Amino acid sequence: MSAQVIDGKAFAAKVRAQVADAVGKLKSEHDLVPGLAVVLVGEDPASQVYVRSKGKMTVEVGMKSVEHRLDVDTSEADLLSIIKSLNEDPTIHGILVQLPLPKHLNEDLVINSIDPAKDVDGFHISNVGLLGTGQKSMVPCTPLGCLMMLRDHHGSLSGMDAVVIGRSNIVGKPMAQLLLGDSCTVTIAHSRTKDLPDVVRRADIVVAAVGRPEMVPGDWIKPGATVIDVGINRLDAPEKGEGKTRLVGDVDYESASEVAGAITPVPGGVGPMTIACLLANTLTACCRANGLDEPEGLTA
Repeated sequence: MSAQVIDGKAFAAKVRAQVADAVGKLKSEHDLVPGLAVVLVGEDPASQVYVRSKGKMTVEVGMKSVEHRLDVDTSEADLLSIIKSLNEDPTIHGILVQLPLPKHLNEDLVINSIDPAKDVDGFHISNVGLLGTGQKSMVPCTPLGCLMMLRDHHGSLSGMDAVVIGRSNIVGKPMAQLLLGDSCTVTIAHSRTKDLPDVVRRADIVVAAVGRPEMVPGDWIKPGATVIDVGINRLDAPEKGEGKTRLVGDVDYESASEVAGAITPVPGGVGPMTIACLLANTLTACCRANGLDEPEGLTA
């Protein structure tokens, strides 16, 4: 068999179109424009590309986009002062501090200084606790995107056996909470899990987010399972020329796609959904801040 490819790029475009439609209605019916502020400290090339893409797509869906680009040696006090001003700005509904931060800055302190209601990354300790106890929260963008794709593919996830490979605070743990919320039976596995191949083989849903290139081969996958590959890893690709690289996931796509029922590719799978869900979270935050109904299908 050959797996159905879950096209994250196409699905993300659909989500962005939903967001744009809802933003248009907010403007016409309530004279409201959702606002997203992104704070970038330093000149990390990957972060710069990501922030530029976020800004472009924010404007494309009709939202207000604000960027604060700060020197790499910006003090913690200055950064916290900017976040405080954004917390107090009624035209800003979402605040995102691009990670990683320079080493002299305390990431936990910075993230937890963001108003939880504006924490569109879903990293604030209050949102982590709300998600973990099944209450309304801001949900981390990448796990939310994975959940949206799984719901779209399967409809109901109730009763399915899910294995999340990876225990990070950004993907693994919140992903498990979201799957529990949709009534899956969930195992969080990781690189030190005993008999990891056997654990993965029993899963109807596999979410790979361990950060190791092509770690999960096809013979770990249960026939017909759905595989969501969160990994983005660069490997040398001398066949493309000197110094060239190629992107691969945490799953060996070639062998897994011969066994799985459905699979996300890398690139073009989970990646595009992250920014789409950031926009969805900003819209959700704006609606909540103004006591309005949230658009359906754009949050957990």
